[in-house]
Amino acid sequence: MAKKNLIPILGDQLSSNISSLHGQDRSNSVILMMEVTEEASYVKHHKAKIAYIFAAMRHHAADLTSQGWQVEYIKLDDPDNSGSFTGEIAAALERHKIESIRITEAGEWRVMAMIENWQDRFGIPVTICPDDRFVATHQDFYDWAEGKKQLRMEFFYREMRRKTGLLLDEEGKPEGGKWNYDSDNRKPAGRDLMMPRPIRFRSDDETRHVLELVADRFSEHPGSLNQFHFAVTHEEAMRQKRRFLDEALPQFGDYQDAMLTDEPFLWHAILSPYVNSGLLDPLELCREVEERYYDGKVPLNAAEGFIRQIIGWREYVRGIYWREGPDYAQRNFLEAKRDLPEFYYSGETDMHCLSQAINQTLDLAYAHHIQRLMITGNFALIAGIDPHQVHLWYLEVYADAYEWVELPNTLGMSQFGDGGIIASKPYASSGNYINKMSDYCTHCRFEVKQRTGDDACPFNALYWDFLARNEDKLGKLNRLAMPYRTWHKMEGEDQQELRHSAAAFLQTL
Repeated sequence: MAKKNLIPILGDQLSSNISSLHGQDRSNSVILMMEVTEEASYVKHHKAKIAYIFAAMRHHAADLTSQGWQVEYIKLDDPDNSGSFTGEIAAALERHKIESIRITEAGEWRVMAMIENWQDRFGIPVTICPDDRFVATHQDFYDWAEGKKQLRMEFFYREMRRKTGLLLDEEGKPEGGKWNYDSDNRKPAGRDLMMPRPIRFRSDDETRHVLELVADRFSEHPGSLNQFHFAVTHEEAMRQKRRFLDEALPQFGDYQDAMLTDEPFLWHAILSPYVNSGLLDPLELCREVEERYYDGKVPLNAAEGFIRQIIGWREYVRGIYWREGPDYAQRNFLEAKRDLPEFYYSGETDMHCLSQAINQTLDLAYAHHIQRLMITGNFALIAGIDPHQVHLWYLEVYADAYEWVELPNTLGMSQFGDGGIIASKPYASSGNYINKMSDYCTHCRFEVKQRTGDDACPFNALYWDFLARNEDKLGKLNRLAMPYRTWHKMEGEDQQELRHSAAAFLQTL
């Protein structure tokens, strides 16, 4: 029997064009795909997140087999499943005459450390291929960041626009004369608007088996499987993409920051799980959005706003993650130490905005970026919650959350735990922002215009308390000069009442 090349494919590498397959001989390669307990439970991932990844993996394995690849698929309930990637690699080497391993680099430090140990452990060559699904290589980001005092996404994003040519005119200048139309993307939404609806996919037999498996094996994990709705194949993900481009993208720009009670999706794409797991190609998606703009089907603020999320933020946070290293997760610039409240797992809170964002998350493994940043993230920030606990919660509960994309967004941007590497100021606000961008406050038992007392919106006193207790670390930030001036102009009695109100609320947590 000829010696073979082993090609492990991980659960976020579900692309037929993944770099580890480039130039490989189908007749002399074994693709190995593995459902392992170690990956499903190193944090308590949302049940629907596990089910989505396993179901998408199984369907992708079938697709690769139909393309002529020899695929070995290890299911979670296979009796000899070792429970780990390394254990399954060892078992595959015993089954086959493997002379080398070839794998696309992992997205997380933890898994990369494991892969980098395989050559010494197994005594055969291991080729680690770069993940070319990204516009910027690791070296591209290191080169861009070298010598800079501030690593602001906006300037990196402009480099990505130049590299891809997206939304640039014939002279290489940004369409419309501006790089960024974020200021045009902040309209609150009303219920009189006709809202699109994403496709809710029916589960086939394979996906139903996965749902039963997850319900049995991960019953203690957060979240529900009752509203499982994800696409689990490339074809289904493409259908969801077309639905977004046709029906939601034209108004995505205007309303991407809006929030409405019992409307989890609004004009959002619901495509990030598929982009991050490999079912959709991010650059191809951006080029289709650009084409819609040039065809006059979507306005510039919608096209630019969406493209910025992909080649701006997504590429940028990946660069930050790999540049800053494994200790990034432990950073805690503001020294916040309070435990994450239990209602983040139960959804049981009188604060309507948090109830909406959290219960939606537990039901769907989904919330859009403003719900994450300005509701659940904002509350954790101003309440002084330990940012590492906040990071773990976000990693657990969202179907699109892999550490490389989630950690910088959560610990860095949302919780200011890195001291300003990502954000130029903490994303903290009182209830006024929530009231402006949503209808949540009209359904809440708390009064958003009241600052203190039992009926006051907790965000109000917590916001001022946050500024006061962190003034030694934040007081010199230019972007916080105005709120600190407002704080200092308050009467001492008003300051004390705000801080007392915040302390009384925090005791209830």
